[in-house]
Amino acid sequence: MKFKKKIGIGLAVAFCSLALVACGKSSTGTSGTLAAKQVINWNESSELPTMDPSTATDVISFDMLNNTGEGLYRLGKDSKIEPGIAKATKVSNGGMTYTFTLRKNAKWSNGDKLTAKDFVYSWQRTVKPATGSQYAYLFSGIQNADDITAGKKPASSLGIKAEGDYKLVVTLDKKIPYFKLLMGFPSFFPQNQGAVEKYGSKYGTASKYMVYSGPFTMTKWTGSNLSWTLKKNNDYWDKKNVKLSQLNFQVNKSTTTSYNLYQSGKLDETLLGSEQAKQLSSSKEFTPRSEARINYLEFNQTQKNFQNKKIRQAISLAINRTQLVKKILADGSFAAPGIVSKGLASYNGEDFTKAAATSAGITANKTEAKKLWQEGLKELGVNKLSFTLLADDTDAAKNVSEYIQSQLEETLPNAQVSVSNVPFKTRLSKSENGDFEVVLSGWGADFSDPISFLDLFTSDNSYNNGKWKNAQYDKLIAASKAADAGSTSKRWKDMSAASKLLLQDQGVAPLYQQSQATLVKSKVKGVIYNSAGVNYNFKNAYVSK
Repeated sequence: MKFKKKIGIGLAVAFCSLALVACGKSSTGTSGTLAAKQVINWNESSELPTMDPSTATDVISFDMLNNTGEGLYRLGKDSKIEPGIAKATKVSNGGMTYTFTLRKNAKWSNGDKLTAKDFVYSWQRTVKPATGSQYAYLFSGIQNADDITAGKKPASSLGIKAEGDYKLVVTLDKKIPYFKLLMGFPSFFPQNQGAVEKYGSKYGTASKYMVYSGPFTMTKWTGSNLSWTLKKNNDYWDKKNVKLSQLNFQVNKSTTTSYNLYQSGKLDETLLGSEQAKQLSSSKEFTPRSEARINYLEFNQTQKNFQNKKIRQAISLAINRTQLVKKILADGSFAAPGIVSKGLASYNGEDFTKAAATSAGITANKTEAKKLWQEGLKELGVNKLSFTLLADDTDAAKNVSEYIQSQLEETLPNAQVSVSNVPFKTRLSKSENGDFEVVLSGWGADFSDPISFLDLFTSDNSYNNGKWKNAQYDKLIAASKAADAGSTSKRWKDMSAASKLLLQDQGVAPLYQQSQATLVKSKVKGVIYNSAGVNYNFKNAYVSK
């Protein structure tokens, strides 16, 4: 997810991994322990970009969509697939056809009944090229999806159809190993056609231009303000199991500010900076969040300077990642093992990062960095190089970008690096539009499979903002998703080889796998945190006495 799903540097990440951790105790057996006031005040470190499921790309948007909407399934503790809008599923035709029976008491917050047609409309809207969804690629494998996104077939030919109001049939072109996990991801949630057409271009741009189908509804979000509220949705089919009456979200880009608010009782959760994490690690409220997320540098390879492999390699080799995670971040993050996060997936007992292990593209060597830099400058016909590093304006992103700036200017002769720290929403927009030279980016897995990372860097992927291209890489990824999709061992080899190739060519420069240190009030129970995909599920959260 580029964040989700591009993700803000210093944010917590996203969704359906195999390693989900509950925050606090289980929500079961809460009778007699509930506080009279069921309100939680939660911190966010960046603004909310959108509430449109078809165009959302970031972790904050997906978190909010996950709690105000619902898909066929809901993902709970330990990645358990729980009932959502679908109350029954039948798999047939050798795993190529899924038939979902929907519950009849599901409805929208405007009173409309929620039907199979809402899923058909939503999926077709997302894959239409005119919508411009960067997540349309996740539909690949659903019948005709690839041809639709390529403009070769109409969206109406997508392999999804409604048989009456409460039966939904999905047909695949090929088996998708992680299909059920995708059904719990917001890109696959239903959308109310009447609301989309009523609000037009305003749809999803403010809380009043949306209707909701999940445990909560949203209020008080104007589209640009730094606070909003989720309220219990009394039209939700499972409202009896929703304990919270309200969640108040407040954006604080400084962890000093958020920690002060936490101490004064105005926040129930806060992110921690590196020094705060060191001092508070023994607190009973200290809650580390391990993330299936890699933060990396992306080079704009439409520009001549960064088409030069030696320049890209020199920049990567100049950065001491061990020092970065221990001295600058100091929050439990560790040097990137590659472009795929450690602990995401394994085969025959071996973690993917071991199968794809290579020192290329992820290690520091200042002597080699200087050599390649000077060779690269000579090839470009210049004796110096100036460029701007784009990054978020959070405390963590500022610290990381300033560290990288100093490392590059100290190591690389005649390198002049400027830093531009901008709001998260702005950084996303600039990245998507190619308005950058080098950008500090990040990706959190949308599901527990290496392809969630590796798919990003194929030539035609909408998230490949740096426009790195490699025909052999494309071939390996295509094989893992088609010819070798039915063989776990072959698919594993394809993806391992692709990962190594990306690093050897320095398509991007992985920096670190993120862990976020937080504090959460001990009275807050039942929050489910997902290390990959959508971060937070507040459906069963509550405040104890």
